[in-house]
This record gives sequence, structure tokens and C-alpha cells, in this order.
Amino acid sequence: MSQSSHIPSPAAALLQLARIKSGLSQGQLSERAGVPATMISAYERDRRQPTIPTLTRLLKAAGFEVSIRLVPSDTHDEVLARLDSRRSPRERRRRDQQIAAWRNAEPLGGGALSR
Repeated sequence: MSQSSHIPSPAAALLQLARIKSGLSQGQLSERAGVPATMISAYERDRRQPTIPTLTRLLKAAGFEVSIRLVPSDTHDEVLARLDSRRSPRERRRRDQQIAAWRNAEPLGGGALSR
């Protein structure tokens, strides 16, 4: 897999973002967190995955804290994709034409929304 197409793990992205936002080098962050700089590099490049306690400690060393919430899953996009897959090509063209017309429509003047 090429580097340009690699999507970092959430842990790698969080760690790198926190480090960059705090203006720290990998070496500086490693000193603050008390870990080897090679560990920071490995986490940011997805060579290793930190445990939640380790990630929390590294983010704290960069001046951030982690807040995790458990929320119900939102299946909205999957439902829409499933419904769209059931449409015929003709129905999809008609829908696309309707969307294009809506996007190109001029706002009505003097209506309640324009006040």
C-alpha cells in the first residue's frame, strides 16, 4: 500500500494532530511523556497501536485530554444507500435532474424566509 493512500488509524491521527497542534517534535513529546521517540514515531506511522491508557498519557503530555462517549450507532447513510440501490436507472436520472433543478433554482423574493 502506498503512503499517499494510507488512512491512519484514529490513534495515529489523534496523536499526530495533538503533537502538531501543541508545536512539539516527536522528540519533545517523547521527553514529556517519558517514552522513547521511536515509540512516538511507530504510533504515528501505524507501526504499533497504543493502549488507551498509553494514548491518554501521550495526549496529556501534548496538552490534551481524551473524552470518549458511547452513543447509539447512526445507520442513516446505510439506509439511504440501500434505498438508492433499489432505484432503477430511470429513477436515479429523474432524482438527479430534480436535485440539479433544486440546486440551480433562484430564491423567491419577498417570502417569509427572506425577511
